[in-house]
Amino acid sequence: MLRVIKASQQRKISLATLLTGLVSLSVLLTLTILLIASYQSSKKSLIDTTLTLNLTNASKMSQTIDSLFKSMRSSLYKSATFYSNMSSMTEDEIYSNLELIRYSSNYFNSIALVDETGLVRSMSPKSIGSAGKYITTEESKTALALQQPYLSKPYIAATTGRLLVFMSEPIYDMNGTYRGYISGTIYLQEENILNMIFRSNPTDEIGSHFYIVENEGRLLFHQDTNRIGEDISANQVVRKLIQGQSGHEQTVSLKGEALLAGYVKVPANGWGVVVASPIDVVNDQLEQHIGAVLLYMMLPFLMLLLVVIGFARKLAKPFVTLADLVSKIGRDKVEIPEIKQHWNREADLLTKSIRYAISDIKKQTDQLTHEAMTDPLTGLTNRRTLEIIMHQWMEEQTPFSIIIMDIDRFKSINDTYGHQAGDEVLKHFAQIITSTVRPGDVCCRFGGEEFIALISHAAIDEAFLVAERIRHTLEKNIHPIGQPITVSQGIAHYPSHSASAEELIHMADQALYKAKQSGRNQTHIAKFR
Repeated sequence: MLRVIKASQQRKISLATLLTGLVSLSVLLTLTILLIASYQSSKKSLIDTTLTLNLTNASKMSQTIDSLFKSMRSSLYKSATFYSNMSSMTEDEIYSNLELIRYSSNYFNSIALVDETGLVRSMSPKSIGSAGKYITTEESKTALALQQPYLSKPYIAATTGRLLVFMSEPIYDMNGTYRGYISGTIYLQEENILNMIFRSNPTDEIGSHFYIVENEGRLLFHQDTNRIGEDISANQVVRKLIQGQSGHEQTVSLKGEALLAGYVKVPANGWGVVVASPIDVVNDQLEQHIGAVLLYMMLPFLMLLLVVIGFARKLAKPFVTLADLVSKIGRDKVEIPEIKQHWNREADLLTKSIRYAISDIKKQTDQLTHEAMTDPLTGLTNRRTLEIIMHQWMEEQTPFSIIIMDIDRFKSINDTYGHQAGDEVLKHFAQIITSTVRPGDVCCRFGGEEFIALISHAAIDEAFLVAERIRHTLEKNIHPIGQPITVSQGIAHYPSHSASAEELIHMADQALYKAKQSGRNQTHIAKFR
């Protein structure tokens, strides 16, 4: 019998061993969860940041190209005006001016002057040898026949064998008679204005690359000059550019490489700019991040593990309670517990510290939530909150009216009195809106000098009266700048006008536009469709 009892005792795990094992396992699991959470959070953050950065870079490059082509078009237009009387100019005068245009602007690799018969009157530089000959390419003939501004697709010139695009501007004499065109050419695979501007591109520093495509998907600019002219219209991002879309997304290149791409359409010429980063860049950064987290966390966790194991027996109960509380943070809504006195001094202090920490986190979270939902200047709700409330009311089938308000000639207030005075005007107008609507209504700064009020359970005529009170109050009130300020307003109603939040805002905005067109300082109601 004694042997059986001893054998049974040997099979039992001691309380100290059990507590030590459980605490050790808890610490290791906590470390693992933190690492997994950190990995997932960092991965999403890095992907979003990379996509946003690539879109921003693509937008900047698109704006640069847009401005460049407007300047190039303006340069050709001025030159066309100058050559309106080319019939009275000598060949030397024509050529000298072409040389001056090419070297002064540095926009084009070559410039040609073609008369209405298709004869190349002059060409800069002369070495091309086209002067005195008739045009032969389809693109040149198209430009001549159109008699209007023209931008060609990429093609190979018959005389030089170069891959190029050209843009032309028609020439009309003083009587309005068509006299030909002046054209500027960009050599795509040689030194040109595009690679002069984008040669030292900052995206290279983070492993990204970029390229420019024309409106049918052919490469116009690429770091690998051998690919220029290649048709990549099968690329998913390029297809969207061809359709006129801009944005950012994860995609796969034609070579099967996973990429994070931002892409933007160029308004001036229909081209597209793509900035892309390999997904491997994000993975490398993640590995570095996790390695740093492990490096910084390993020693504190090991020390914590040793301390917890040493005090496992005496601190079991309070630490289990605290572990349960801490494990809920970030997953469930945590109620801050009342402070209870523990017989153990360290457990008592730790309980109080965690309570204060949770309370502080809750305050910071509440503050961040408030800031995320509020416009910092006026104190009104922001656009994101407005959209959330609109969708909530629509889900609840709550009828409401929307009033869009735009301060008239606000830009002139900023230009005349400065942005600080403009901010005071915005805050003043916000106070007028909030004092006019009911407590349950929603006031929002939609953007810039544009405000929105959501009037719940209000028909169109009731919303119109509210809008008019706001307008009259603003017009008659004492203003920060000492000058009269007026507002134009547009009204739409849910569900009478639309059951879509986006469409409802659009219709109210159209009514606002009508108010602006009709002389400002008035309120218009959206038309029913």
